[in-house]
Amino acid sequence: MSRAGELGTLETALRRRPDGPAVVDLVGEAGIGKSRLLAEFGVLARRHGATVLCGRASEYERHIPFQSFADAFAALDAVTLRTFPSLRDLPPVLRGREEEAARPQADDRFGLYRRTADALRRIRGARLVVVLDDLHWADPASLELVDRLVRHPVPAPFLLVVARRDRQAPTALTTALGRGVDAGTVTRMAVGGLGERACVEELAGDLPPRSAAELYAASEGNPLYFLALLHAHRASRPLGAGPGRAPAARAPAGLEALLLDELAPLEPLERACVEAAAVLGDHATAELVAALTGSPLADVGPALGRAMRRDLIRPNQDGRRLVLRHPLIRALVHENTDPWRRQDHHRRAAVELARTGAPLVERAHHLERSLSGWDPEAAALLTRAAEQTALTAPATSAHWLQAVLGILPDAPEHQTRRRELMLLRATTLGTAGALQESRDLFHQVIHMPDPATEDHPAGDGDALRTTAVLQCAVVERQLGRYAEADALLRRELDRRPGPSPSQRIALVVEWCCRAQFVARFPEVREELAGALADARALGDGLGELGAVTLAAMSEAYEGDTAAARELARAAAGLADALTDRDLMGQCEPLVRLSWAEVLLDAYADAERHTVRGADVARRTGRLYMLSQLLLCRAYVHFLTCRVTSALELADEAATIARALGSGEFLGCTLAIRALFLGQARPPGDPEVLAAAEEAAAAVEGSSDSWWSTLARSLLAFAVLGAGDAHRARDVLLDAGGGRDLPRLQPSLATEYLEVLTAASLAVGETAEAEHAAERAAKESAHVGLPTRRAAALRAQGRVEAHHGNPAAAARAFAEAAQESARCGATLREAQGLLLAAPFAREAGERDRAADMWRRARRLAAEGGAVQLLDLADRQDREPPGGSAGPWTGTADPGPALARLTAREREIAELVAEGLTNQAIASRLFLSPRTVESHVARAYRKTGVPSRAALATLVARHADARRAAPPPP
Repeated sequence: MSRAGELGTLETALRRRPDGPAVVDLVGEAGIGKSRLLAEFGVLARRHGATVLCGRASEYERHIPFQSFADAFAALDAVTLRTFPSLRDLPPVLRGREEEAARPQADDRFGLYRRTADALRRIRGARLVVVLDDLHWADPASLELVDRLVRHPVPAPFLLVVARRDRQAPTALTTALGRGVDAGTVTRMAVGGLGERACVEELAGDLPPRSAAELYAASEGNPLYFLALLHAHRASRPLGAGPGRAPAARAPAGLEALLLDELAPLEPLERACVEAAAVLGDHATAELVAALTGSPLADVGPALGRAMRRDLIRPNQDGRRLVLRHPLIRALVHENTDPWRRQDHHRRAAVELARTGAPLVERAHHLERSLSGWDPEAAALLTRAAEQTALTAPATSAHWLQAVLGILPDAPEHQTRRRELMLLRATTLGTAGALQESRDLFHQVIHMPDPATEDHPAGDGDALRTTAVLQCAVVERQLGRYAEADALLRRELDRRPGPSPSQRIALVVEWCCRAQFVARFPEVREELAGALADARALGDGLGELGAVTLAAMSEAYEGDTAAARELARAAAGLADALTDRDLMGQCEPLVRLSWAEVLLDAYADAERHTVRGADVARRTGRLYMLSQLLLCRAYVHFLTCRVTSALELADEAATIARALGSGEFLGCTLAIRALFLGQARPPGDPEVLAAAEEAAAAVEGSSDSWWSTLARSLLAFAVLGAGDAHRARDVLLDAGGGRDLPRLQPSLATEYLEVLTAASLAVGETAEAEHAAERAAKESAHVGLPTRRAAALRAQGRVEAHHGNPAAAARAFAEAAQESARCGATLREAQGLLLAAPFAREAGERDRAADMWRRARRLAAEGGAVQLLDLADRQDREPPGGSAGPWTGTADPGPALARLTAREREIAELVAEGLTNQAIASRLFLSPRTVESHVARAYRKTGVPSRAALATLVARHADARRAAPPPP
């Protein structure tokens, strides 16, 4: 059917620029013609030289992982792979390869998404189009992969086209695509009713015009409904009710009746073939239909031919399989098949697929639908399928485990197995991000009696229960429910008969970990030391590693550097002596060790342990730990001036944190990412502040835990970078609990006191700034680490600069750079040098200033530190050693303002009047975001660091003009 306008939009997307939309979202109601439009686009795209791969999600296969992508990439043949050799590196599960079913996945689902994006990113030359139809029925894993491709479009000649029904689409899919529309990465097309002429000419050209017009009016332009009405008209049946608007999950009542009427004339074998095809979905073949119906292929072939002549069944696009004319027909046939016959069809399908070597997940789908009671063999297969998909499709894994639990007899001999399956499902739900459901299921396991301990009350207690308590406490932590975690762990420690000695150590360590997260480690220091001693006495290596890494990280946070170093060395020795297999069940000790080493300025050791830990976490599905390890490694890259890779690692950590559903950890991750983004973007870029605001919003209303306090405090960096020193100061004082920032642990306080110093100076609170700088010096002396001394020196340098002491300021900033260089904090070294250079020049040390500038600029350029690079270029618009530099508040402001465009100058003058961005936007009829961009460019061009400085610049220029003598 002709849809010239829609095809034109799709053709434009096919020719997209590298920075243009990478996804097309087709939205329309059932039967409106989305699939036909996609087929026409496929022909058009191939005519333009593109390779088109088509996949489809199915209503009854929503628990087959990556089903829609696998359907598309199954069409990869030798010719296509020669054109796109990088697609050989697609994960096997996305290509539907049989060998993937034979062994557990070696990668977590986010690693799988990354590998997929990498394979697509390496596409060169020819265009690749992947079309996914009926995405509203896609499995959760496919939806997450779509979200990944929307958030991070691949810079390659690749186009993803999806079609869906808006009202039936999951919220996650609608949100992801809507976000892409806002970001400009997604083009949305609403597919409406077909015009009367096109509809009639295509489907009813032989009808009298009046009859055709009546049919079209009744169908309201819906081609599927028009076709059903046409069948009814030709069979001399009534037209039926008008379509109205389809309910979210069903066809219009009139359309449903008409489609069912089409089935009425079928002979018994024809009906059986149609029912079998409905069970098989997109995998139907004549041979499989014969196996399901139990009829000879010689009889099934003619019956299928008659159904095809009735246009109930059609060959699919490649002509090798059979499909019902429309998914609505499949749904009606499937739901109206007698239940016992439908179950038998699914059972036969599972048997036949096993005989032909189909993947386990396809067989599991049919087995689940064939269950009517306890079936040990089916339960074992479903459990195997759940275990196989736990890493890459945890939502599907949890679904299949629930199916097994649903048929497991409620008898004593099955109680232990029931508890094991519930524990496994609770763990899988946590991996899928369903934290509340996971927590509730863990509590069910905890409160179920263990038959073994009931028979032997004098034993060591219930090991499975204690395991559930430990895992539940971690989930409570992820949910920010620290008091609940505390009560849960205390009850388990007090229970009699209690847990085994090793499990008791693990419980104590988790209890102390909970205290550390709420900044109350000193209260449990002795208990943790006791657990460490007990572990050493028992020879429990894993217990010792858990205790010593927690102690190392906690002492590092508390600022006891000597104790933390000794503990970290011991922990590193233990971790390095263990194999990856030893660590499979415990990734968190490596998380703690890595963060301790970062806090101790041991960046090389920290990176080594994060790399190892991330590898173990990926292979075991410990995604909560993986996200923390990625974030820690990102922080190492940031401090060592590898800003681009730091941002990439933080992006992956944030993706995982979003999926896990932990608000506090997500907020902290986003806040740290905003810190990196601030260095990767030029000063004043509004995206930085927006990212930091999102992080603060994620922890709004949460407790004063370490995560939430850090997320709120980090907002100050972005706010100060945006030029709002007043707000930066308020943010820090609120998050830190006062001018000494008492809520921030000693290891963190110095950097934030430096920010407070800068903000206070910018708003004229000189005494407060001096106090913050003094506190920074005291805290850095207590901690005794180069990075902390460097931060205190930078705070001191800012105060000296404010008091007009350029030599003292240069000296403090230069010493800060030296301290940073000592431990390899290259980013901070470059920052210190760039802060020192203009003051050294002002103090008469031009050659030294030039050397500082050259080294700092080189370090910034090599590390992708755009903000520092921008600062360097604004400092030295003339050759090094010259006199040019940023406007300092004392030079003539005229040349600086002359660099602004007329619009930027206009906005700068309104800033000087005290107007907010919103007020300026209202006055000039602009969007607030546009105003933000103009203000940011004004900062960059004039070299001022803040809104207040820009206002001062404009005011001084106005004063200078008024004071100037009139022209002769």
